[in-house]
Amino acid sequence: MNWKTFLRWAAHVQLLPVLENGEEILVGGQAVMEGVMMRAPHSYCVAVRRPDGSYATEEAPLEKLSDKYPIFKYPFVRGVGILVNSMWLGLKALRFSANVVLEAELAREAAAKGEALPVPGENKASGEMPQWLMIGQVVFSLGFFIVMYKFLPLLIATGIQKAFPVLNGWIILNLLDGVIRLAIFLGFLWLLSLSKDIHRVFEYHGAEHRVVFNFESGKPLTVANAQSFQTWHPRCGTSFLLVVMLVSIAVYALIPTSTFLARFLTRVAALPLIMGISYEIIRFAAKHKGSLMTWITAPGLWLQRITTQPPSDDQTEVAIRALDGAMEIEKQGGGELVIA
Repeated sequence: MNWKTFLRWAAHVQLLPVLENGEEILVGGQAVMEGVMMRAPHSYCVAVRRPDGSYATEEAPLEKLSDKYPIFKYPFVRGVGILVNSMWLGLKALRFSANVVLEAELAREAAAKGEALPVPGENKASGEMPQWLMIGQVVFSLGFFIVMYKFLPLLIATGIQKAFPVLNGWIILNLLDGVIRLAIFLGFLWLLSLSKDIHRVFEYHGAEHRVVFNFESGKPLTVANAQSFQTWHPRCGTSFLLVVMLVSIAVYALIPTSTFLARFLTRVAALPLIMGISYEIIRFAAKHKGSLMTWITAPGLWLQRITTQPPSDDQTEVAIRALDGAMEIEKQGGGELVIA
């Protein structure tokens, strides 16, 4: 594995909450390296385009977390379970796509040296993402999230209040903290969007959204039909994260604390509650277009102008292949399938 592939993997892991679009009873998906993962209530499929134009796919039945643990069927709790389950599935899909990319790189290197080309899927020793790297990236990503979006904004906001006593007050501290957190998030996304590799990921993200819209419309699933839809979707992880940041300002304001450590620990401990509330807002807005909740989620749709880009026909074709694969398994399992 070279440094470029490693950095691409790391960037993808950091972007998982932004790219993910999952729901237990709805069709959704996620952009991965050179491909798309699509999921249905009881199945998923990852489709990745190889350099020669062929597909590498991985599909399997998917057990609903709420079937295994009934507590995750209830409002405010289900959002946490679905998010954690979707993140783990997203990591699995991302690892598969990274393995395909690594195999392609090995093939190019072998061709350059005049060696025999490796058979796709056979060179597991050098062409597969190590398990330890996957686990390590999850741990790093969690730490990165807590430091960048919990510790650092609070530290800066506290410093501003000390430098400008006129800004003292619990409500003002939370507003400062929220604005700084949002600025860091937007800055991070903007910096990543400058990368050509990430821009290509955002194109696959746009392809995933267009194909989901195509499916939800009831029209035949074709490249031409999918390309007629917009690229921003209300259930996207980008919208979810932005709603999380807005909801967190209100939640933190209701939990007064007196020390920096208490404030920081409260922000970490309140994450499940904030995710649960945010999920219900996103879910309601997706089903009740034109309601007040739609206005609350609107900034997330605006932000998707960055995280989703118009895809090529080839990229849209990959997303359709992924959805076809998931739906083929879904037909075998059956169950509730809701069109949002």
